[in-house]
Amino acid sequence: MSNISLIIQREFNERVRKKSFIITTILMPVLMLALMVAPALIMRFSRGETKTIVVIDDSGLVAPKLVDSEEIRFTTTDKSTDEARREFSDLFGVLWIGSDILENPSAAKLYANSSSSLSLEESLTGQIERILEAEKLRRYNIDNLQQILDEVKTTVTLQTFRNDKSQEEETQAQSSVVATAAGYILGFVLYMFLLIYGSMVMQSVIEEKNNRVLEVMVSSVRPFDLMMGKILGIASVAVVQIVIWGVLIVGVGSFVMPQLMPAEAMAGVEAVRQGMPDAAAASGMDTEMLQAVAAVTDLGYVVKIFVCLLLFVFGGYLLYSAMFAAVGSAVDNVQDASQLQTPITLPIILALLMMLAVIKDPNSPMAFWFSIIPFTSPVVMMARIPYDIPLWEIVLSLAVLYASFIGMVWFAAKIYRVGIFMYGKKPTLKELVKWMRYKY
Repeated sequence: MSNISLIIQREFNERVRKKSFIITTILMPVLMLALMVAPALIMRFSRGETKTIVVIDDSGLVAPKLVDSEEIRFTTTDKSTDEARREFSDLFGVLWIGSDILENPSAAKLYANSSSSLSLEESLTGQIERILEAEKLRRYNIDNLQQILDEVKTTVTLQTFRNDKSQEEETQAQSSVVATAAGYILGFVLYMFLLIYGSMVMQSVIEEKNNRVLEVMVSSVRPFDLMMGKILGIASVAVVQIVIWGVLIVGVGSFVMPQLMPAEAMAGVEAVRQGMPDAAAASGMDTEMLQAVAAVTDLGYVVKIFVCLLLFVFGGYLLYSAMFAAVGSAVDNVQDASQLQTPITLPIILALLMMLAVIKDPNSPMAFWFSIIPFTSPVVMMARIPYDIPLWEIVLSLAVLYASFIGMVWFAAKIYRVGIFMYGKKPTLKELVKWMRYKY
């Protein structure tokens, strides 16, 4: 154990003291926030210059009701289509509307002077469709039709409560949108951790094998102790990183965010926690937004999520890093490891694909079994946990995961003992199986 402890300290100190670790630990939460904001910023700043479209409306119904936007500006002309196409070649294009557009919705053509885009075409067709629909309704000669439509239009806000958790009305409503977003983010974090830190173990073994450091170390340390020390040392780096992120997010969510948000918004958040949708609606904020803020600022919820994240990151890493260490010991360079690495990375990719299907129905039989199978359970189970699944499923998944790690270490150690002394040849899968059968 003293030898393993020394190796853990060495692996831990070597990585934690690197500038890359410090930068990654600090920048990752910022990067996650940036990824959440990026789509809105891209949509806002990716708009090009306003495009002018000349409209030739033979029907006389569409052109007067077209509305300019930030993307499109309309102007009409009495010229023929051929004349307009030649004369207005310096503008974006010419839109022709046929005289029978009501009976023939395909009687619309856009003659663009440069490449068009899907968003522009959808904007045009959307406006034309609304104009034609309004014209068809008008022909029914119903008085105050627009007022009737405005009064009929209804938006339903559904509040979901877990009856199996509590049958009291005054409980916090559950948000499927928040749970889906949290499940997706957590599952993707597990996916990245398993690949990044598992590959880190493999690369470390390959580097030390090429430098012949392992030959010196195994003279005083058993190969099994060396492998376990390396795995646990790098695992401790991942644990420290998650703890730092957890402290940052808990601090921001529990102490900083309530101070920055308006009093009315925090009153709405408190109403959501107490199961009072009417009081929450009175704050003027979107209900889903209030539920998201309530989840982020709930200390118990955030701590539960990060404890589960820590357990599944540690267990999943231990399982996969044992296999990555075995592959690293069997080859001399990273290029040779790609073929042997494929059977290890495929379950991780499968877990990510299953996560996308599982978040649509977190209680399906498929979701349950893929969250129990140890090769996919870290990613899939973390995607299910925000949906407040039963505790016994989480405990069962963890038990199977850590038990599988013990068995995997036993197999990986057999390959590791032989592989660290092999040079100049990339073993086949058949040879790896033969190594596992050797008796010591």
